[in-house]
Amino acid sequence: MTVIETIAAWCAAPPATSETARRLAREAISDTIACLYAGRNDMSTLAVSRAFGWQLAGEAALVTGGRQSPSVAALINGTAAHALDYDDNFRPGMSHASAVIVPALLAVADRVNTSGKALVDAYLVALQAQAFVGSGVAGSHYTAGWHGTSTVGSIGTAAGVAKLIGLDAAGIARALSLGASMASGTKGQFGTPVKPFHAGMAARNAVEAALLAAEGLRGRLDILEGEQGFLEMFGGENPKGYDIAEIAATRDHTVETVGVMPKLHPCCGSTHLIVDAVLDLMKDTDIDPDAIVSAECHVGIANYRNLAYSEPKDEMQARFSMQYCLALALRRKTLSLSDFTPDAVEIFAKDALLPKISMTHYSAAEEAEAMSYLPHTLKITLMDGTILETQRAAARGGIANPFSQADQRTKFFDCLNDVAGAETIHSRLQSLENQKDLRFLGTLFDNQSVAA
Repeated sequence: MTVIETIAAWCAAPPATSETARRLAREAISDTIACLYAGRNDMSTLAVSRAFGWQLAGEAALVTGGRQSPSVAALINGTAAHALDYDDNFRPGMSHASAVIVPALLAVADRVNTSGKALVDAYLVALQAQAFVGSGVAGSHYTAGWHGTSTVGSIGTAAGVAKLIGLDAAGIARALSLGASMASGTKGQFGTPVKPFHAGMAARNAVEAALLAAEGLRGRLDILEGEQGFLEMFGGENPKGYDIAEIAATRDHTVETVGVMPKLHPCCGSTHLIVDAVLDLMKDTDIDPDAIVSAECHVGIANYRNLAYSEPKDEMQARFSMQYCLALALRRKTLSLSDFTPDAVEIFAKDALLPKISMTHYSAAEEAEAMSYLPHTLKITLMDGTILETQRAAARGGIANPFSQADQRTKFFDCLNDVAGAETIHSRLQSLENQKDLRFLGTLFDNQSVAA
């Protein structure tokens, strides 16, 4: 069997999942829906909506209002889900997995009258498929400059959409192969409005791949590992390669073993280890920001390359600026959505702290030799000669240091701060698998009232 056939067989008849895995899936879906709604008025979302959503006729609801085709709904809603960079990260795919998966699944939900349980099942399939696709290229394709959200995301999510619309293993395999032809997106676009469009593009790709697969369109089933295939073209310098036996033998779901990493800070995840480290430091140590002479950050190569804006000019660049995000953390001990608006950036990007913050990275050899992810370190030097050092190997929100229920709730209601019936929506998402359909989400998409 090829890699795609092996993945498809797993997706068609996945092992039973634990209640923990299903709870984590529900939490990820809820978090993504909140981020999707919060991003509805971002300029990237509105640009995509004006270009493709203007007809406002179709079966799938848009977060910008009205309805359109499943393709267009996935494109617009996927862009919104990633617009504020507040959505979760997923290391096995080097992707923003849920910002692709959830909008893609919602885009076809009305077509098949999806229940909450079916949505969770399909989410779990899509996430595991992203992990399988990502396993062959590991981080090497990401370091090479590919955006895993729109490469791995396009392919793996196609399996989840295919599962939701009822395709068998052969149909899921066709969808995966078609998704490989659609995979694209360069990290050189980070810090521009095109970056969130990558998530929308991937969600659209996944929907179209599954719908085309349902009509019998097919490609090579060895396109992941074969000649001129995904691994050869996207793998980077030292790809791991695919282990078919390992994929076939997988029983414990990646959402439980590795997990997704929801964000506490609305900015690029490459800043989060340093931001979390300094916030932890400030719990026990008083730091006068005006007494800082220098703040030296040491991060991974890919993280360094992601954070290209030492002097951000707008809110998109600010999300990809270590200088901006760390200065905020030092000044305010928190980062919020309100810190990443055009007006806020216009003011805070001029803060005297930003030029004092520098960044270096590990060498390729150091990363290659490491048995696990290397910690990000921070060294702060004060005017009186005091040196403060801290480090962190994992950001808050992952399995090792999960958000509390209070953290999750605070973020959800911050994103839905103007929604009538937000409490009802939150409650139903917490019991998603008991919902016979998804009409309770209507208020967030096309102004339908939330059923009592």
